[in-house]
Amino acid sequence: MAKRDLALDLFHSFQNGKRKTKKVVRESAPASHNSDISSGPQLLKDVLAEVIHDRDWKGGIAEGTLFSTWAEVVGPEISFHATPISLLEGILTIQTSSTAWAVQLQLVSPDLLATIRASSPGALVESLVVIGPHGPSWKKGIRTIRGAKGPRDTYG
Repeated sequence: MAKRDLALDLFHSFQNGKRKTKKVVRESAPASHNSDISSGPQLLKDVLAEVIHDRDWKGGIAEGTLFSTWAEVVGPEISFHATPISLLEGILTIQTSSTAWAVQLQLVSPDLLATIRASSPGALVESLVVIGPHGPSWKKGIRTIRGAKGPRDTYG
């Protein structure tokens, strides 16, 4: 079966002046939505609020807001040395610039958790995991040997 070039078909249909149209069957919306549509244009913020509510996106948006406003939530000094990495199943993983910062944040983690919960109530953060920076990796390229000890293994 030969593949169709849809872009070329669309170009030819515009050249000829005729377009193939599909008949779209839409489900009838509830009466409250029909009255809104017939009344004219709506504010974008109202439409977005309705979509967020209908699709239950409040938690995801709150988590994204936490990541984007991290500096305002924890302060400039902590945000300079610590970055949120992931938020999975209520566990916020934070990576620090040094092990000293990891230890200090681990010590103040109850206060930091309370601050995060107060500043972004929609994000379900139950606990914090603070990790230090990653060590250097000796793996170069796609072919590596398991259990190798780095470049010193290559000198017979």
